[in-house]
Amino acid sequence: MALDNIEKLIDKYFEGETSIAEENELKLYFSSSDVAQHLKQYQLMFGYFAQAKEQQFTQEIPLQTKKRNVVMWLSIAASVVILLGAGMFKYLENSSTPNQFVACNAEDSPELALEQTQKALALVSEHLNTGIQTVSYINEYENSKNKIFKQ
Repeated sequence: MALDNIEKLIDKYFEGETSIAEENELKLYFSSSDVAQHLKQYQLMFGYFAQAKEQQFTQEIPLQTKKRNVVMWLSIAASVVILLGAGMFKYLENSSTPNQFVACNAEDSPELALEQTQKALALVSEHLNTGIQTVSYINEYENSKNKIFKQ
């Protein structure tokens, strides 16, 4: 009868349904020398648990908190330097390009006014063409969608 009880407890143990008292009963059974032959394979496992419970970790773990803080602050400082460098590069790049349009009076120099107007219209045309190309992609998408869904 005790052997049947132990077998049921082993099944419950592997299903994860045993209580602490039942697990202690299994450990006690497998620590004895009177273990059934077909249950000998579990004796090593329960013996390992008892042996592992007795082991103590004695090695000291060194803490390196100061190095971690220094590394963290260095990485933050490096990030700030990179961001400042990128910002300065962008600022200097924008400020170094000459102003494309110079305010002029048409009465002073009609040729200069015509040239400035042509530059302004060319710039507007360039941006308008870019926008039209983007809209053509939308039209292409709409045509494809209509072919697929056939409304």
